[in-house]
Amino acid sequence: MHMLQRLATSVECPHFTPRVTARTAAASPEKALAMVAVLLPWLAWLLVSLLSIYVLDLLIHSRRGLPPGPRPLPLIGNLHLLGKQPHRTLARLAKTHGPLMSLRLGAVTTVVVSSPDAAREFLQKHDAAFASRSVPDATGEHAKNSVPWLPNGPRWRALRRTMAAELFAPHRLDALRDVRREKVRELVDHVGRLARGGAAVDVGQVAFTTGLNLLSRMIFSRDLITGFDCRGESKEIMEVAGMANVSDFFPAVAAVDLQGARRRMARLFSRLHRVFDVEIAQRLRGRDASEPRKNDFLDVLLDNSKAGIDRDTLLSLFTDLYAAGMNNISNTMEWVMSELLQNPLVMSKACDELSRVIGERRNIEESEISKLPHLQAVVKETFRLHPPAPLLLPRQADTTTTVMGYTIPKGARVHVNIWAMGRDENIWPEPEKFMPERFLDRAVDIRGGDFELIPFGSGRRICPGMTLAIRMVHSVLASLLNQYKWSLPDEVQRNGIDMSEKFGVNVTKVVPLCAIATPI
Repeated sequence: MHMLQRLATSVECPHFTPRVTARTAAASPEKALAMVAVLLPWLAWLLVSLLSIYVLDLLIHSRRGLPPGPRPLPLIGNLHLLGKQPHRTLARLAKTHGPLMSLRLGAVTTVVVSSPDAAREFLQKHDAAFASRSVPDATGEHAKNSVPWLPNGPRWRALRRTMAAELFAPHRLDALRDVRREKVRELVDHVGRLARGGAAVDVGQVAFTTGLNLLSRMIFSRDLITGFDCRGESKEIMEVAGMANVSDFFPAVAAVDLQGARRRMARLFSRLHRVFDVEIAQRLRGRDASEPRKNDFLDVLLDNSKAGIDRDTLLSLFTDLYAAGMNNISNTMEWVMSELLQNPLVMSKACDELSRVIGERRNIEESEISKLPHLQAVVKETFRLHPPAPLLLPRQADTTTTVMGYTIPKGARVHVNIWAMGRDENIWPEPEKFMPERFLDRAVDIRGGDFELIPFGSGRRICPGMTLAIRMVHSVLASLLNQYKWSLPDEVQRNGIDMSEKFGVNVTKVVPLCAIATPI
């Protein structure tokens, strides 16, 4: 490597001039011919070796009993097929190779699931065999204490139980209903101030701020937004975690971190950790001073030694909650408002339902969501077209398992392409159209039971924050629609909303949605 670097430096240096004499010039053709004569056998051997490896790999690949898939190239496998929008590319490939498809991405055997029946096999029937995660190299040390990335085992189960019982349990969410009501009211008031000033509303940003302060109240009993807005960091974390990283496809070179993804992610984590560290240190000092308990999530975690919760675990838990949880809520709000603004008739029906059932100019109560079937259908249709994580988080085979007659080898990476399932014309008539009415006569549960629509996953690895996310999206959307009329800025109205996507763990809008709110 050092020799190559020195060679590159000498070639690029403008002051480097090789010393050529008449004698060396005369001798150079003979030397060149001699060198070629020496190198030709080695080049031929290398070419034959590569072709042999390729053919052998094809034979092994075909005899493993793997699901069908595109033929891999030498070394890179099928990496050249992925492109910048892997969820779309894999959906197209599934139309050729079937709903259960295998690829070789670099050195990694990868299985892609693209139908509800196949998803049920992996996430329900064989859930235990695929309950571990394929961890992105970029997550680094963070993954050792992270609920989304920990392997299936006692530590993951203990942390998951703590989150389920103390943060997202129904009784805990019910007890914090007043806090959510307050945060939604603050959001509506903030939008009102922007409306009176004639400013456009950055829908994703205001939704993120609301979710951030709600989560801060649940964890730390106070708002953090006054000196802390981590939306940029959270979006970048999800982007880096979902990027095509050489280290994930060629584990043998992962230590080098060729694309710098691990270093980049470490810097992002460090920024968030500094904020959380201040909160933890302040709480510990308060305990030493015998200050009254707040009985929030931080107090619960500090008390919980059975789950092996130390400071590093706290930092990882909070980072996951802030980065993943709030990003999902703000992205969903951005997509749903984009679709409604492009479909004014659908928006009108949702607003009419709110006016009729709830009454105009009133924030919705969570207990009233069940009375709003059209609003629920709008949210489901948004999840169908724009799922929070189009490929879910990747699973990994803990053991070699036979699924649908095919052999899934131990260590294989498994992606469930719920984006493809949401656009499948065999499941959804006119799948590219935004038609919430399709859910009015069709009972579909989005909580992991109906595999046609599993925006939060299913099985033991289902998103732990699903219940909170569902409550927040419905109540925020309903309150904004019931208090304001929404329109697009003139330029956007002329050119249309840019619906282009940026791929990561989440698929986000490239151009943020800014809309005009007018009080009703």
